[in-house]
Amino acid sequence: MAPGRFTIIGIAVGAVGAVVLAPVALTAAGFTSAGIAAGSLAASMMSSAAIANGGAVATGSLVAILQSAGAVGLTAGATAAVASVGGAVGAALGGAADSNRSSGPQDPSDSDDDGNDLELENELRNPESKELMPC
Repeated sequence: MAPGRFTIIGIAVGAVGAVVLAPVALTAAGFTSAGIAAGSLAASMMSSAAIANGGAVATGSLVAILQSAGAVGLTAGATAAVASVGGAVGAALGGAADSNRSSGPQDPSDSDDDGNDLELENELRNPESKELMPC
């Protein structure tokens, strides 16, 4: 089954949006180009990592990777990973929108309308009565 229009749009918007917003999120968390901002989430993470490692932040740890990205930007691999995650989230949201749009019958043969509007006609002639009246 081919993906719907909203799924495709969701993938594109999610991927691009995640790549554009990743540096903003890193800076907001305190991983800046000037270093880790005092009193920030990044400072708290760095403190916890240092305590866990006997006073130093380990090379390759999450804090070190995020600080590197905050200082110099995302690497090509990190950009691809962020875009993939954003695209997956966008696909899920777009797919949900596509499925909501297609909640009705897709094939006219799936409809239970047999073309006989006798019930509707009777309802219109006598709205007070819920019983069918002969025509």
